[in-house]
Amino acid sequence: MDFSNSKKIILYRVGLIILTTFFLCSQLFNDGFFVTELVLAALLVFQVIVLLRYTQKSNEEVMDFLNSIKHDDLGHSYKTDSKNEDVNKLNTELNRVLQDLKKVRKEKEAEFQYLKNIVQHIGIGLITFNGKGEVQIMNTAAKKLLRVGNIKNITDLRTVNDSLVDTFFRLRTGGRDLLRFEIGGEIVQLAIYAIELTLQGELYKLVSVQNIQNELEEKEMEAWQNLVRVLTHEIMNSVTPISSLANTVEEDLHVQLTHEEPRQAISNEEIEDIHLAIQTIKKRSEGLIRFVQDFRNLTHIPKPKIAEIEVRHLLEELLILHKNEIEKSEVSVNLKVDPTNLTINADKDLIEQVLINLLKNALQAFDEQTTKLVELSAYVDEKSRPVISIKDNGSGIDDEALEKIFIPFFTTKKSGSGIGLSLSRQIMRQHQGVLGVKSKVDEGTEFFLRF
Repeated sequence: MDFSNSKKIILYRVGLIILTTFFLCSQLFNDGFFVTELVLAALLVFQVIVLLRYTQKSNEEVMDFLNSIKHDDLGHSYKTDSKNEDVNKLNTELNRVLQDLKKVRKEKEAEFQYLKNIVQHIGIGLITFNGKGEVQIMNTAAKKLLRVGNIKNITDLRTVNDSLVDTFFRLRTGGRDLLRFEIGGEIVQLAIYAIELTLQGELYKLVSVQNIQNELEEKEMEAWQNLVRVLTHEIMNSVTPISSLANTVEEDLHVQLTHEEPRQAISNEEIEDIHLAIQTIKKRSEGLIRFVQDFRNLTHIPKPKIAEIEVRHLLEELLILHKNEIEKSEVSVNLKVDPTNLTINADKDLIEQVLINLLKNALQAFDEQTTKLVELSAYVDEKSRPVISIKDNGSGIDDEALEKIFIPFFTTKKSGSGIGLSLSRQIMRQHQGVLGVKSKVDEGTEFFLRF
């Protein structure tokens, strides 16, 4: 924008002021006429006032423009019909800037309404509040789930449940919790997740709330169905031959007992048959007892006694314990712990039970591989969590079996009980940790314990 005319006018007025000042000074030093000096002084004051008014007018318009922006008053407009072209140009630019700001504000308002509608109609309950508990947003799903109307402060939810409010305040970024209580005669299981946000220097918390009761009930029913299916299969496999053999023996003895003639001595061949039948019944009964004991072990895991454990020492003890088995299997085992002084907080006995189970699985994971290798490693992941890994280059696990290996009594081994991995995962959950697995057929399997 060109303001050359304004520059010329200002320079012209400044020049007149300088010239008038020069003549006034010459009159004063040369003892000129008093009237002349008075006129020049008045002229000088007049010129300064005119210059100040000229510059002040432009400044007032700029300040008015800035105040309009400050107070979000974008409806103001500036006249462009002045005789001064520079003023018209300035006002035109100010009007254009105001129009651009109106457009930007309109776009931002549209985006805000769009996001607001998404938040209000999303199926997961969302609540935002500041450090004082003052609620900014509570969407429809949250109100419907908690059965409340508009609330001003998060503490108003104490009428719903005290623990709910305490959980909201307690959770930090990434924090999760499960809460189960009754609302209006209905049991709800809430999954709560929180993140903290800073907006214009003030800390806010965004909490998502979701009722997972139905999903849990479905998963629980599915788990019971799988368990009943496995129990039925195992029990029937044992009971059917027991029943059949018992019935055969009972019929043979019944014939002997009900014969009208004097009882005849039982031949050695018949005794052998009866003995074999009883032996089979005994073996299957013992197998069924072991199965029930395994099931009981699965449901009675002791509470962990947490203590600090040096990981390298733990893994070295594990290898010493399985030294003979490793040599017989002709498997090379590599151990790597980084950092070497890595420690975990866990129950040593329970974690040893998990590691023993995983190492045995790794040693039995090979078919016809010429190079058998198991890698035991411990490290710290990107989230500063200790991880223990047991990796083999064996035959791997196919995708279908991989989805089921943690289901109780499911096994891919001929002689396995199918509770080892399920038991190990439960132990890790009691340690607030994770037991995970990655596997590719013909490439190998890796189990990892993340604490």
